[in-house]
Amino acid sequence: MKTKSLCPECLGVIDAEVYEADGRILIKKKCEQHGDFDDVYWSDASLYYKFSKWRYDGKAGITLTKTDKGCPFDCGLCPEHKSSTALAIIDLTNRCNQHCPTCFANAAVTGYLYEPTMEQLREMMILLRSETPPCPAVQFAGGEPTIREGFVDIVKMARELGFAHIQVATNGIALAKSEEFCHQLAEAGLHTVYLQFDGVTEEPYKKLRGIPALKTKLKAIESCRRGGLKSVVLVPTLMRGVNDEQMGDIVRFAAENLDIVKGVNAQPIAFEGRVDESERKKGRITIPDFINLLEEQTEGEIPKESFYPVPFVLPVSYFVEAWKKAPQLEFTVHPHCGAATYVFVENGRFIPITEFIDVEGVMEFLLDAADEINKSRIGKIRAITGLASALKRFIDKDKAPEGIDSVTSLSSILGIGNREALAEFHRKALFIGAMHFQDAYNFDLERVKRCGIHYATPDLRIIPFCSYNAIHRPSVEKSFSVPLHKPRLESV
Repeated sequence: MKTKSLCPECLGVIDAEVYEADGRILIKKKCEQHGDFDDVYWSDASLYYKFSKWRYDGKAGITLTKTDKGCPFDCGLCPEHKSSTALAIIDLTNRCNQHCPTCFANAAVTGYLYEPTMEQLREMMILLRSETPPCPAVQFAGGEPTIREGFVDIVKMARELGFAHIQVATNGIALAKSEEFCHQLAEAGLHTVYLQFDGVTEEPYKKLRGIPALKTKLKAIESCRRGGLKSVVLVPTLMRGVNDEQMGDIVRFAAENLDIVKGVNAQPIAFEGRVDESERKKGRITIPDFINLLEEQTEGEIPKESFYPVPFVLPVSYFVEAWKKAPQLEFTVHPHCGAATYVFVENGRFIPITEFIDVEGVMEFLLDAADEINKSRIGKIRAITGLASALKRFIDKDKAPEGIDSVTSLSSILGIGNREALAEFHRKALFIGAMHFQDAYNFDLERVKRCGIHYATPDLRIIPFCSYNAIHRPSVEKSFSVPLHKPRLESV
């Protein structure tokens, strides 16, 4: 497949080819000035083709910039973009209380301070809420966002502006130090702590963070538990030869703490920022590697067949939009950006949702039902009366976890059922996902055009994650920064 990519040296757009060889999907390209480059795009060709079936073109929730220099230099969002904002990221500071060798944001070493003002933050969030449909979720990041002065007030602002889900991406140091801080964040409206969590032993932290940090992570989780924060997602930066043998153990740890840990979302390492490029070939790992490792390390209890790409759930949006006659968020991201499943734990055994629900059958049914609802009022009535009995066809009750009413849960997920059933589903289910952000070596412009994770910036642009970190971050931060004075640095 022909596509466009970047030269890792000059960041110019160059032709690239994505192709299969030896059961893997590779990418190769040539810059006339800097020569040839190659990398692994996806490490499992069979999973690549399976995921490729769920590729959709959507539309941006808002267009703010014109097509001028071409993708990815016109961000954003420009008229070429094909997905609205599913999750917005706002960097609150480029200061940090760690110095990770693997920081893709290259935080705390630039010599300048980037911290948008409260008014700029408000304008950025208002912009995101003006999209169609409004952006539902915001994640505060950095640097380390918890050291930003007024962070609790920033969370309150996000809640007041109507974000349905508010997250913080954090190393956990500030949370570990103070249960009261966790309580304040819970009261302010923070929903999820997106916690850097690279393993269940100290060795991965020494490599990826430069310090032994496991005890801090465990203390942060306990502070969240005691402070009233009810949702933690463990986020391992995944690197071959460093922590790839711990994926099963991380998921088991999450399952043992299901009262507060609601998910594991692995991020295969991107070779940019402070990451040492010389380690790229031996350290490169992709989403299929994570999926296959998890199958091996759970002795087949979480098989690779249980994972699907993000746009697989798009029929849910079509159905709910037809039902409610209101625009819904459409997950039209590129099928090779991420993968996910839900698992339940019963008697020490993992039970993927795919073991007792025919998820592909459900999605096909929802597409047909949405079409019928859109045709006529009679079609909507028919869909209402037949929904529960239709969903039963796709559920094997004998294999379902105890205490889970699958039909009621599915109806609730569609927004037309019992909210308590939906809450019960989320109490017992563990989300497992992987999201592979691109660097200049494996960059594919087709993925960027469909990105659904966007940075909001002080100049009121909305920029896809991978193009922001590969290209735009330095210029944005420098444009809205001040010199970093020593007293400010020492106060961290």
